[in-house]
Amino acid sequence: MLKVGITGGIGSGKTTLTKWLENHGVVIVDADAASRTVVEPGKPALKEIAHQFGSHFVGADGQLDRAAMRELVFSNQEKRLALEAITHPRIRKELLSQLDRALGPYVVLSSPILFESGQSQMVDLSVVVDVPEALQIKRVISRDKNRVELIRKIMATQLDRQSRLIKADIVIDNSKSVSKLHQLAA
Repeated sequence: MLKVGITGGIGSGKTTLTKWLENHGVVIVDADAASRTVVEPGKPALKEIAHQFGSHFVGADGQLDRAAMRELVFSNQEKRLALEAITHPRIRKELLSQLDRALGPYVVLSSPILFESGQSQMVDLSVVVDVPEALQIKRVISRDKNRVELIRKIMATQLDRQSRLIKADIVIDNSKSVSKLHQLAA
Protein backbone atom coordinates (compact mmCIF):
# COMPACT_ATOMS: atom_id res chain seq x y z
CA MET A 1 0.00 0.00 0.00
CA LEU A 2 1.31 3.42 -0.96
CA LYS A 3 1.27 5.87 1.96
CA VAL A 4 1.01 9.53 0.91
CA GLY A 5 1.58 12.38 3.35
CA ILE A 6 -0.18 15.67 2.75
CA THR A 7 0.96 18.75 4.61
CA GLY A 8 1.04 22.51 4.37
CA GLY A 9 1.13 25.51 6.62
CA ILE A 10 -1.94 26.67 8.51
CA GLY A 11 -4.54 27.96 6.06
CA SER A 12 -2.90 26.31 3.05
CA GLY A 13 -5.91 24.19 2.13
CA LYS A 14 -4.70 20.72 3.05
CA THR A 15 -8.02 19.95 4.77
CA THR A 16 -9.95 21.12 1.71
CA LEU A 17 -7.85 18.76 -0.40
CA THR A 18 -8.16 15.79 1.95
CA LYS A 19 -11.94 16.22 2.29
CA TRP A 20 -12.20 16.17 -1.51
CA LEU A 21 -10.03 13.04 -1.67
CA GLU A 22 -12.12 11.40 1.05
CA ASN A 23 -15.30 12.17 -0.92
CA HIS A 24 -13.67 10.29 -3.80
CA GLY A 25 -13.09 7.18 -1.68
CA VAL A 26 -9.55 7.77 -0.47
CA VAL A 27 -8.82 6.67 3.10
CA ILE A 28 -7.61 9.65 5.12
CA VAL A 29 -5.71 9.37 8.38
CA ASP A 30 -5.90 12.82 9.96
CA ALA A 31 -3.25 13.89 12.48
CA ASP A 32 -5.47 16.74 13.72
CA ALA A 33 -8.26 14.24 14.45
CA ALA A 34 -5.76 11.94 16.17
CA SER A 35 -4.59 14.86 18.31
CA ARG A 36 -8.18 15.32 19.50
CA THR A 37 -8.67 11.59 20.08
CA VAL A 38 -5.69 11.24 22.41
CA VAL A 39 -7.00 14.01 24.72
CA GLU A 40 -10.61 12.84 24.96
CA PRO A 41 -12.17 12.76 28.43
CA GLY A 42 -10.84 9.86 30.45
CA LYS A 43 -7.71 9.41 28.34
CA PRO A 44 -4.33 9.43 30.12
CA ALA A 45 -3.03 12.36 28.05
CA LEU A 46 -5.84 14.63 29.26
CA LYS A 47 -5.10 13.68 32.86
CA GLU A 48 -1.41 14.44 32.33
CA ILE A 49 -2.23 17.79 30.73
CA ALA A 50 -4.47 18.73 33.67
CA HIS A 51 -1.72 17.72 36.09
CA GLN A 52 1.04 19.53 34.17
CA PHE A 53 -0.82 22.70 33.17
CA GLY A 54 -3.71 22.93 35.61
CA SER A 55 -7.26 21.61 35.77
CA HIS A 56 -8.57 24.92 34.42
CA PHE A 57 -7.54 23.68 30.96
CA VAL A 58 -10.28 21.05 31.24
CA GLY A 59 -13.82 22.38 30.92
CA ALA A 60 -16.85 21.38 32.98
CA ASP A 61 -17.77 19.02 30.15
CA GLY A 62 -14.48 17.15 30.65
CA GLN A 63 -13.07 18.35 27.31
CA LEU A 64 -9.71 20.01 26.82
CA ASP A 65 -10.09 23.77 26.41
CA ARG A 66 -8.23 23.78 23.12
CA ALA A 67 -8.49 27.54 22.59
CA ALA A 68 -6.94 28.30 25.99
CA MET A 69 -4.24 25.68 25.46
CA ARG A 70 -3.49 27.08 21.98
CA GLU A 71 -3.04 30.58 23.43
CA LEU A 72 -0.67 29.24 26.10
CA VAL A 73 1.52 26.98 24.01
CA PHE A 74 1.91 29.28 21.04
CA SER A 75 3.05 32.02 23.40
CA ASN A 76 5.52 29.89 25.36
CA GLN A 77 7.88 27.44 23.66
CA GLU A 78 8.66 25.59 26.90
CA LYS A 79 4.95 24.95 27.47
CA ARG A 80 4.50 23.88 23.83
CA LEU A 81 7.33 21.37 24.14
CA ALA A 82 5.87 20.05 27.40
CA LEU A 83 2.48 19.55 25.71
CA GLU A 84 4.12 17.87 22.72
CA ALA A 85 6.00 15.50 25.07
CA ILE A 86 2.63 14.36 26.40
CA THR A 87 0.72 14.19 23.13
CA HIS A 88 3.10 13.47 20.26
CA PRO A 89 4.04 9.88 21.21
CA ARG A 90 0.35 9.06 21.62
CA ILE A 91 -0.56 10.77 18.34
CA ARG A 92 2.18 8.82 16.55
CA LYS A 93 0.88 5.54 18.00
CA GLU A 94 -2.69 6.42 16.93
CA LEU A 95 -1.57 7.36 13.42
CA LEU A 96 0.44 4.16 12.98
CA SER A 97 -2.54 2.12 14.16
CA GLN A 98 -4.86 3.82 11.68
CA LEU A 99 -2.35 3.48 8.83
CA ASP A 100 -1.96 -0.23 9.60
CA ARG A 101 -5.75 -0.75 9.53
CA ALA A 102 -6.27 1.18 6.27
CA LEU A 103 -7.43 -0.81 3.26
CA GLY A 104 -6.93 -0.03 -0.40
CA PRO A 105 -4.12 0.67 -2.82
CA TYR A 106 -3.09 3.80 -0.94
CA VAL A 107 -3.82 5.86 2.14
CA VAL A 108 -3.28 9.55 2.88
CA LEU A 109 -1.81 10.86 6.12
CA SER A 110 -2.86 14.48 6.54
CA SER A 111 -0.67 16.36 9.00
CA PRO A 112 0.13 20.05 9.49
CA ILE A 113 3.51 19.02 10.97
CA LEU A 114 4.39 16.06 8.76
CA PHE A 115 8.06 17.04 8.50
CA GLU A 116 8.48 18.74 11.89
CA SER A 117 7.14 15.74 13.85
CA GLY A 118 8.97 13.02 11.93
CA GLN A 119 5.64 11.70 10.63
CA SER A 120 7.12 11.95 7.13
CA GLN A 121 8.96 8.73 7.99
CA MET A 122 5.56 6.99 8.01
CA VAL A 123 4.86 7.78 4.35
CA ASP A 124 6.32 6.90 0.97
CA LEU A 125 5.55 10.20 -0.74
CA SER A 126 5.05 13.74 0.59
CA VAL A 127 2.73 16.34 -0.92
CA VAL A 128 2.83 19.97 0.16
CA VAL A 129 -0.23 22.15 -0.39
CA ASP A 130 1.30 25.58 -0.80
CA VAL A 131 0.12 29.18 -0.69
CA PRO A 132 1.93 32.46 -0.01
CA GLU A 133 2.11 33.37 3.68
CA ALA A 134 -0.08 36.46 3.25
CA LEU A 135 -2.84 34.24 1.85
CA GLN A 136 -2.43 31.80 4.75
CA ILE A 137 -3.04 34.62 7.22
CA LYS A 138 -6.02 35.96 5.27
CA ARG A 139 -7.65 32.51 5.12
CA VAL A 140 -7.12 31.73 8.80
CA ILE A 141 -8.52 35.10 9.89
CA SER A 142 -11.58 34.46 7.73
CA ARG A 143 -12.00 30.84 8.86
CA ASP A 144 -11.13 30.98 12.57
CA LYS A 145 -11.38 34.67 13.43
CA ASN A 146 -7.94 34.38 15.06
CA ARG A 147 -5.75 37.38 15.67
CA VAL A 148 -2.86 37.93 13.25
CA GLU A 149 -0.44 37.75 16.19
CA LEU A 150 -1.62 34.23 17.12
CA ILE A 151 -1.56 33.07 13.50
CA ARG A 152 2.03 34.29 13.13
CA LYS A 153 2.99 32.45 16.34
CA ILE A 154 1.45 29.25 15.00
CA MET A 155 3.23 29.72 11.67
CA ALA A 156 6.52 30.27 13.51
CA THR A 157 6.25 26.80 15.07
CA GLN A 158 5.70 25.18 11.68
CA LEU A 159 8.44 24.53 9.17
CA ASP A 160 8.97 27.63 7.06
CA ARG A 161 7.52 27.65 3.56
CA GLN A 162 10.84 27.28 1.70
CA SER A 163 11.91 24.31 3.82
CA ARG A 164 8.54 22.60 3.25
CA LEU A 165 8.86 23.11 -0.49
CA ILE A 166 12.39 21.65 -0.53
CA LYS A 167 11.28 18.55 1.39
CA ALA A 168 8.21 17.92 -0.78
CA ASP A 169 8.07 15.21 -3.40
CA ILE A 170 5.08 17.01 -4.96
CA VAL A 171 3.90 20.62 -4.52
CA ILE A 172 0.32 21.68 -5.20
CA ASP A 173 -0.20 25.43 -5.60
CA ASN A 174 -3.45 26.29 -3.85
CA SER A 175 -3.40 30.04 -4.31
CA LYS A 176 -6.32 29.90 -6.74
CA SER A 177 -9.90 28.63 -6.35
CA VAL A 178 -11.09 25.40 -4.76
CA SER A 179 -12.09 24.11 -8.20
CA LYS A 180 -8.53 24.73 -9.41
CA LEU A 181 -7.21 22.78 -6.39
CA HIS A 182 -9.49 19.87 -7.33
CA GLN A 183 -8.23 20.00 -10.94
CA LEU A 184 -4.61 19.91 -9.74
CA ALA A 185 -5.31 16.99 -7.40
CA ALA A 186 -7.21 14.90 -9.93
